[in-house]
Amino acid sequence: MGLRQMIGAQLHSILMAATISVNWIIKIRVIGYIDMRFTLRQLQVFVAVAQQESVSRAAGLLALSQSAASTSITELERQSSCQLFDRAGKRLSLNALGHQLLPQAVALLDQAKEIEDLLNGKSGFGSLAVGATLTIGNYLATLLIGSFMQQHPESQVKLHVQNTANIVHQVAHYEIDLGLIEGDCSHPDIEVQTWVEDELVVFCAPQHHLAKRGIATMEALTHEAWILREQGSGTRLTFDQAMRHHRSALNIRLELEHTEAIKRAVESGLGIGCISRLALRDAFRRGSLVPVETPDLDLARQFYFIWHKQKYQTSAMREFLELCRAFTAGVQRSDEIVLPSIA
Repeated sequence: MGLRQMIGAQLHSILMAATISVNWIIKIRVIGYIDMRFTLRQLQVFVAVAQQESVSRAAGLLALSQSAASTSITELERQSSCQLFDRAGKRLSLNALGHQLLPQAVALLDQAKEIEDLLNGKSGFGSLAVGATLTIGNYLATLLIGSFMQQHPESQVKLHVQNTANIVHQVAHYEIDLGLIEGDCSHPDIEVQTWVEDELVVFCAPQHHLAKRGIATMEALTHEAWILREQGSGTRLTFDQAMRHHRSALNIRLELEHTEAIKRAVESGLGIGCISRLALRDAFRRGSLVPVETPDLDLARQFYFIWHKQKYQTSAMREFLELCRAFTAGVQRSDEIVLPSIA
């Protein structure tokens, strides 16, 4: 067996071994021997327990028995002569040293997976976990992921569609590789880069009295029943900021977690709504919903890329970000992006 195959086989056994060995000694040409006092499997268990704050949940995530996962953590702490978790009953939370180790462990596992893929003859575009907020997830992310997987058919991509607060939480805890969000993010551990401009728009049903006017003053808006996104969403944050001097006067009839549900509720005459123009393009084209111009409101916002500042950027992450930027190149606002028409 050649050196390339030997290292590949050893890396695979380290990643997949069900039992824990005290030392793995990997012979590497040029630098000789590296004596590791931990295994990649131990680091996998450490990261999973750190994210789940529970040995049993981490074991389920990794398809291990609870005793094997518990032994892995115990051995890692014993071999390093360091405690990594504070224990309160069945709940484990990272201590200061554990917080220092987490980003390095995640980066090492990402790099080890890239090495394993490379030695197995793959292009290096392995797994990718993307989080997207609802507007982006429903109207852009699926197209982008489809294009990415066509270019890299060997890749495995997971898409998590949630509101901005949840996506930020997942990125901060290394649960996903990167996020595509609609709301602001000021988390100290997260890198934020602007992507493309977006704009919310107030809208109503064709039979609504505001549809005939096509425009509404702030005073008129305070007399309407509103169907809005839930707190924690980027859409709601932008709306609340625009309405910050008038929120107490608003009649919020419904708060819903999905843009399509808001559109259906407005179509049925329950009130007026405010979501991204991107999500309403086809409804406006069909005439099932009508835009209401609001010159008193600033409803402009940005779409953003986010990832953890200490996360190792895999080739899959870099390639996907480039694909996203190319997809919106030359576009001033999200509703100008060319999308397949919906009949």
